[in-house]
Amino acid sequence: MTRILTGGLGKTEVAGIVERLALDGVEVVVTNDMDAAVQLRAGRADYFLGTCQTGAGASLGVLVGLVGAAACHTFGRSIPSEGEIDALLDQGKKVFGFAVDQIGAITPALAGAIAART
Repeated sequence: MTRILTGGLGKTEVAGIVERLALDGVEVVVTNDMDAAVQLRAGRADYFLGTCQTGAGASLGVLVGLVGAAACHTFGRSIPSEGEIDALLDQGKKVFGFAVDQIGAITPALAGAIAART
């Protein structure tokens, strides 16, 4: 089972979208940045999707510090292609930040790509 944690301003909305997708082998949990970092480091979670106004600041600040920049990526206000998402997952990225106004576009694509790897 792949466990996706959500945090930030749009954490409930992101979790709702993932739940509605009903992806096999994917569990989604609403949490906060600090708990997410602890769970990721302990291997009790696999991915974190964080949101803020810009997708580049508060969505990932704590996670970059505690999980490490190499595991993190911000989409900011851009909408990635499937190829970009796959490349990031291939690189081992596990923590993603994006802007709240991009939730509807990024969440399904990112969650679907994650589910395809389970």
